[in-house]
Amino acid sequence: MENKIKKARVIYNPTSGQEIIKKNIAEVLDVLEDVGYETSAYQTTPEPLSAQLEAERAAKAGFDLIIAAGGDGTINEVVNGVASLEHRPKMAFIPTGTTNDYARALKIPMGDPVAAARIIEKNQTIQMDIGRAYGSKYFINIAAAGTLSELTFSVPSEVKSRYGYFAYVAEAVKKFPKNKTRKVRIEHDNGVYVGPVSLVFVALTNSIGGFESVAPDAKLDDGNFTLILVKTAKLFDMLSLIMQAVNGGKHVNDSNIEYLKTSKLKIEVLDNKEEFKINLDGEYGGDTPVELEVFHNHLEFFANIDEINDDALVHSEYKSEE
Repeated sequence: MENKIKKARVIYNPTSGQEIIKKNIAEVLDVLEDVGYETSAYQTTPEPLSAQLEAERAAKAGFDLIIAAGGDGTINEVVNGVASLEHRPKMAFIPTGTTNDYARALKIPMGDPVAAARIIEKNQTIQMDIGRAYGSKYFINIAAAGTLSELTFSVPSEVKSRYGYFAYVAEAVKKFPKNKTRKVRIEHDNGVYVGPVSLVFVALTNSIGGFESVAPDAKLDDGNFTLILVKTAKLFDMLSLIMQAVNGGKHVNDSNIEYLKTSKLKIEVLDNKEEFKINLDGEYGGDTPVELEVFHNHLEFFANIDEINDDALVHSEYKSEE
């Protein structure tokens, strides 16, 4: 019987990362053809949900592999295009954005689209957990709430492209004085937290904002979020927590932190001020109250498993062979 020709679709954001993917798209297509995929490309437009709608179309058309090329926002859209479908093709990621948290977690080369595409040649995949908020919005890396978590969607995309991390630092300096604690109620698998928080992180990987030690023991495939609650808004305390996080993840034992695992949670604000805005993978997702749940091993992603720490994986069949 004749082998079916495998088809791949590259969905790329042409403006991401100083247009680096546009300069490399022909070589990327060559790599995928060499691996055995009949490959075509789609350039996203400024229209809302351009990447998401194309990912949904490609999945329904029977493509075997969808590659998202862009920043974390592009990959979030592509995931939202396929996550609710019964037939979900394999996924891959070519990172060209500013923080590239998901690429850090999967150890995908950054700033080099051809090297990122070559990860597919290794034929190593992970059945990745993803999250869902509000019953319909999927995320792959983080959901967050609190004044400082609004950084990523308060910096205009053109400023991000031009200044990268400096844009975030400048915005953080502006927002620090506004950082306040709020009284919240958070239901999770282990009980209920009622008390003050200034920041809520709900992480699926260990990489948040480019730091790989915020959720140091996060696993990519265990069916759990890592829930991190910051219970202080004082500048000195916040700087101390940042230093501890950078210094090997020591913040997880600090008295100003609640740190636990949960497969689902509900966040609601108890004071009479405005609701928390929810950040989903760096974009504004909606307001509290919000319910979040893990979809366990939901998407199969090509990853650089040889470089991923075995502690970040549960399923031994995904781990690199010695």
